[in-house]
Amino acid sequence: MSREKLIEMTRSLVEHGKADTMELVDEVVAVPASDYTDEARFELEKEKIFKRLPLMVAPSCELPEPGCFKAMEIAGIPVLVTRQKDGTAQSFLNSCTHRGNPVAQGSGKASRFVCGYHGWTFKNTGELMGIASAQDFGAVDKAAFCLKKFPTLERAGLIWATLDPDSTLDIETYLCGYDELLNHFGLENWILFEQRTLPGPNWKTAYDGYLDFYHLPVLHANTFGADFYNRANYFAWGPHQRLSAPSKTSQMVGSDEQIDLTQMDEKDWPIEALTQGVWTIFPHISIASFYGGGGRGAMISQLFPGKNVGESFTTQFYVMEKEPDSDEVRQGAHDQFAFLETVVADEDYTTGKRQHEALQSGMLEKVWFGRNEGGGQAFHQWVDRLIKADDDDLPGIFAGEVSDETLEAAE
Repeated sequence: MSREKLIEMTRSLVEHGKADTMELVDEVVAVPASDYTDEARFELEKEKIFKRLPLMVAPSCELPEPGCFKAMEIAGIPVLVTRQKDGTAQSFLNSCTHRGNPVAQGSGKASRFVCGYHGWTFKNTGELMGIASAQDFGAVDKAAFCLKKFPTLERAGLIWATLDPDSTLDIETYLCGYDELLNHFGLENWILFEQRTLPGPNWKTAYDGYLDFYHLPVLHANTFGADFYNRANYFAWGPHQRLSAPSKTSQMVGSDEQIDLTQMDEKDWPIEALTQGVWTIFPHISIASFYGGGGRGAMISQLFPGKNVGESFTTQFYVMEKEPDSDEVRQGAHDQFAFLETVVADEDYTTGKRQHEALQSGMLEKVWFGRNEGGGQAFHQWVDRLIKADDDDLPGIFAGEVSDETLEAAE
């Protein structure tokens, strides 16, 4: 059923491409400019969104083998993600249960973690193995001092975690069936080619850009080109969205060839055509396909809010379907990733920072999203809805977004 859904979406894109049209939402919508600049709202967004909704903490290929781990900070919470001996992924609060010191830093491989303060030792499954000078410390129940676990799910080559150990929101429910579509990328078998972290503007300012093709031929005239498309149709699964340009053609991996989908049977449409565009996972992930050097790749952008309202940071993972088999493919992938740094850092985020500084003047009361910017409208509506929702409301909100079609696809 999920492939049929991909074909259905592509059919819609082809028809709009043939007609030179796009889907438009009902009206132009205003968003208060203070939504981007108000410190109190920013803190509320961190509490109500980043600290209680499932977040994509790592692509599976970042932790390819048992023992792999990485430490990270999300909205002020220290997080440890590990690949355990049985191959499953698990996330923990990166804080020793003795006095709170982080037990891991950076990334690497380890079967155990030793706290650098007093030497308490934990397995990479979170169990407390040993207490330094146990005979002096006194009797404790080790089982009561394990690292605090966060709910974790690995699906479609991505690892999600909810930074609330007591969350009643099931991660699978939160995904609203979107993972069934993402599974067609085959990311669970891809490799991590390169990664980097970039500073950015307010997290919503940054995320707006991932939901917007409207700016492409203007802001990116010197990189993508002034004749680049600026239209996108939007497809939604709860708060998660795919945006793709209406077109009857699709690029083939390994060449600049554009195939005419109208001249092919739908069942023969290649996966590149079925998954083209930008796939966003609320509230902070973008996945976009690229073909540097002839190898099929994707850039996964992982966005988190910074320490204040005007800052964010984005880790970009360039993942590839297979390890480059030649220097030419390897250099092409490297060049593609370097090009994307210019696009995002020098164009998108530099503009976003200027935009934020201007909004902080307080002279504009509202910003606007047009009928052709339905993705941005939906994103801000979901942010508003979720920061107002009680914890107990969350399971029902996302369960209500699972359609009969989605349920059939999962069966």
